[in-house]
Amino acid sequence: MGTILPPRPLPSTVRPPLPATRRLLPEHNRAQLAAPSFSYHQVRLLPPYSYCSELPLFLEADLDSVSSARPQTPAPRRAALRPRTASRDADAAALMVARAEAGDFARAQSIWTQLLLSSAAPCLAAEAPRLLPAYARLGRYDEVILAVRELSARDPAQAQDLYPLAISCLGAAGELALMEDALKEMSRAGLRVDSATGNAFVCHYAASGTIWEMEAAVGRLRKTGLLISADAIRAVASAYVAQREYYRLGEFVRGLGLGRRNAGNLLWNLYLLSFAANFKMKSLQRAFLEMATAGFRPDLTTFNIRAAAFSKMCMFWDLHLTADHMRRDGVAPDLVTHGCFVDAYMERRLARNLSFAFRRLDGAGEPVVATDGIVFEAFGKGGFHATSEAVLEAAGVKRRWTYYSLLGIYLKKQHRRNQIFWNY
Repeated sequence: MGTILPPRPLPSTVRPPLPATRRLLPEHNRAQLAAPSFSYHQVRLLPPYSYCSELPLFLEADLDSVSSARPQTPAPRRAALRPRTASRDADAAALMVARAEAGDFARAQSIWTQLLLSSAAPCLAAEAPRLLPAYARLGRYDEVILAVRELSARDPAQAQDLYPLAISCLGAAGELALMEDALKEMSRAGLRVDSATGNAFVCHYAASGTIWEMEAAVGRLRKTGLLISADAIRAVASAYVAQREYYRLGEFVRGLGLGRRNAGNLLWNLYLLSFAANFKMKSLQRAFLEMATAGFRPDLTTFNIRAAAFSKMCMFWDLHLTADHMRRDGVAPDLVTHGCFVDAYMERRLARNLSFAFRRLDGAGEPVVATDGIVFEAFGKGGFHATSEAVLEAAGVKRRWTYYSLLGIYLKKQHRRNQIFWNY
């Protein structure tokens, strides 16, 4: 039977809304934010994986092993939720360099690729001074150039520092052709070749190239208007001395200008050496007078160059004049000077008169060597010099040595060498 009354509404079970002024207690807020725990172990939440911001799994494991060896400071409670920081990038770059220096090129190259395509690429330029020489020692010369190209393409501002580093690594390894390619790329990129790069270029050609290639490199450097450094001058001089090209050495020094003051007596000493090594005694004396006229004061190396030539020629009068000149100028003789006198006297069998020569020198002084090494490259070490160095090296600092005591040991050695021992 129908009804005209409207249906009765059902009783509502919904609570009335809370007043606007009612707030939840702090513990209620914490209860709502707390995540359910399914075990008593702490779970480390990592950020989502991103190809440009995260490392591969094998690299993460290596970095954990590297970081575990370092003293760790207590990390904050929510450090696990932060993204990877610069310290992780530095650890990855250090691991790459360690792999390269250990000879594991494949692993180092894999880490390089991962870091190059990530946000850690700026760390690669900081590790390049160690990474590129390691590649060169492994014989991966093409990888040196490739690494410089990749870093320069990513950050062109680093190219000015990376290309000179590549030139130095390739030149030290003797790869002159690749060094030329790196220099050409540097020039095409509009980068400036500074004095250090140009002088290193000359030094590498002097060490690994021929005389003609070295002279061409010197000519290219001088055309740029850059000043050749003292180290490059020594490298070129050593190459000339090794090939016994003393005339070219003299022409090279004269071409640079003997009046140059910032190199000290280096140019004049090399000029004197070019005559002394060929035993052109008149030219040697004339050059020495020109040096004094130009206002340069002779140093120990200057006197020893002349003394070595006089000793080889057994010119005793000039030797004693050299000793007087040194005493007058206040230049103390060293082991090389005493060796020149001893070798000349022993050559003429005048060992009994050595005490007279040592009185004009400093026989009671302590032995020391202060002569430029290029003198030994030209003349070698005399018998007294070589024997004395061996004795000093074997004895160490246990005893105070003098030139007289070294002379006694050397004379005893020469006396025993002339004896004949019969074995019956």
